[in-house]
Amino acid sequence: MQFRRRMDEGGGLAVEVRGGPEGAWTPGTRSAAGYVSPFTDEWEAAQATGCGAEAGSVVLPFQPLSFRDFMIFEQHNINAARGWARRFSPGLGRFARGVELVTRRTFPPFQPKPLWYREPTYYMSNASTFVPSGTTVTAPPYSTALDYELELAFVLRAPLLDATPEQAVQAIGAFAVLCDFSARDVQIPEMGSNFGPQKSKHFLTSLSETAVDAADVLDRWSALRASVTLNGRVVARPDAGAPRWTLGQMLAHSSAGERLHPGEVFATGTYVNGCGMETGHWLAPGDRLRLEIEGVGVVEHDIA
Repeated sequence: MQFRRRMDEGGGLAVEVRGGPEGAWTPGTRSAAGYVSPFTDEWEAAQATGCGAEAGSVVLPFQPLSFRDFMIFEQHNINAARGWARRFSPGLGRFARGVELVTRRTFPPFQPKPLWYREPTYYMSNASTFVPSGTTVTAPPYSTALDYELELAFVLRAPLLDATPEQAVQAIGAFAVLCDFSARDVQIPEMGSNFGPQKSKHFLTSLSETAVDAADVLDRWSALRASVTLNGRVVARPDAGAPRWTLGQMLAHSSAGERLHPGEVFATGTYVNGCGMETGHWLAPGDRLRLEIEGVGVVEHDIA
């Protein structure tokens, strides 16, 4: 089952559901994601209006209560590090390529840190700067290196505390496509501060207009085909086939000693080849970006 939300003529939010991509939209309930939002309809409608929504506009499929963004794909980290060096430190990039050619191994600084191999790692981002697909996007004024990141997001439908991976995965209510916009020229200096990403990530994140019931894709999410289209041309087919951690392990780790609540949002982190820094396709004013995960949804943005 897919669902979405629209601004109605009275300024409220209406939920619509359908059985599949070809089905007709019919009225749904507030609990389409498996829980009732902790926010009031009035507050969520005001948030949508602030993003430019008008009567008939499709808005976020769910309003995040919080947002934890993981990184579970090793090759993404390696590819992105190589891409960062190519653009921002070409001397280092050339040296790393030489080392890799000689040793036939990944340049060690391009690999994830040791903790990443021992437990699922994430950072807390800004749950209040989510926008729906279709919103026009601009780089923040302090950056000249705007990038996209294709990820799979999921929202909790039930509370968790000290859960096992098996218990945790059953608390997932719905999935959506997520774009984690990033200011790459700001990100690495921030991460070197030992406090993680801040202004490089917190300015904007987007979700697909539609979300899908967890039961529809939970057992096959990593096999779903994904694509990145820039200005009408497919430039990447990101891959999620080799995650280091399962979704249940991610949630179990998050819930250890910490109560999680319905409405909290989590993301897998960027798919392999799911960002421009990996593939060399950086965003520029005038671009049209489209991110898709088969059976889940689409994110589209004009870049201004």
